[in-house]
Amino acid sequence: MRAALVGATGAVGTQMLSIIEERNVAIDELVPVASPRSAGRKLPFRGGEIEVKALAPEVFDGVGIAFFDVPDEVSREWAPIAVEAGAIVVDKSGAWRMDPDVPLVVPEVNPTAVGDRRKGIIANPNCTTLAMVVPLAPLHVRFEVTRLVVASYQAASGAGMPGIEELWDQTQAAVKQPDEVREGRARDVLDAGETFGHPIALNAIPHCGSVKDDGYTSEELKLLYETRKIMSLPELQVSATCVRVPVMVGHGVAVHAEFAAPVSVEQAREILAAAPGVVVQDDLAAGVYPTPLGAAGTDPCYVGRIRQNMFDDKALEFFSVTDNLRKGAALNTVQVAELLLDS
Repeated sequence: MRAALVGATGAVGTQMLSIIEERNVAIDELVPVASPRSAGRKLPFRGGEIEVKALAPEVFDGVGIAFFDVPDEVSREWAPIAVEAGAIVVDKSGAWRMDPDVPLVVPEVNPTAVGDRRKGIIANPNCTTLAMVVPLAPLHVRFEVTRLVVASYQAASGAGMPGIEELWDQTQAAVKQPDEVREGRARDVLDAGETFGHPIALNAIPHCGSVKDDGYTSEELKLLYETRKIMSLPELQVSATCVRVPVMVGHGVAVHAEFAAPVSVEQAREILAAAPGVVVQDDLAAGVYPTPLGAAGTDPCYVGRIRQNMFDDKALEFFSVTDNLRKGAALNTVQVAELLLDS
């Protein structure tokens, strides 16, 4: 099996290389691909080094699986070229997610969807969607979800390296002027950056993604439409508010979930404890619950603060967190490839 990784030098691409090695994925040869300015760079892999190739049609010669971690416009142009060369494309961008001829796959939720690849492309969902659907799906199987009200707490790394650098630089600026910060005048020492439009350090910004109709953002609409597609629930009601928070890695989601049947906390904990890809951390009195820092660098989706809605025995509240760079992007992509290799 010869595979290509397009976007190999990015934050998620390097995570993918590491995960492929950790999981000993049955790939005999991996071709790292990036922009011309990265061509010739050597990346560590399986005890040796592999050389980055510039993105060009010939890099897909003999490739069976092509991982894509690139902007939407690059994927739209190059994914069909890879497919034409004979590869199955597993794409992380948003370019193909809502295409009716492209499956949107979360291996813990809808693994059989990898067989429906009419365009030769398989899409990965948004990292925030992943943090919610992995624990939601097993609950849906038992109780049938009917409505979701969601608030996300999204790490700066969701905006890529510019987001990470902006948070770090602003945090350093705040540290250098502690008196102003302690006195509640952080806004006097922090300047808005280009990535978030407002200071992200010591702040929370209720604006993730681009502005869409009716006051919603693209990130909020992704949670709606992607969840519907992954779970095959075209009429599911999902209302979301997405917030950027001063966290490096780890997206959190506070979920109000309504079901067709009554559900208890004990039932939910039992189902989630047995669900693939889920770790339950749910002991509020003991201070046990998911946090972005605790999830960083790990694979599972952590779930806690599970409680029954006070006014509806068919509704649950819970909080889930996952590493947005790992499970939210790189790991899910590799897991899809593993499904393909096993099929």
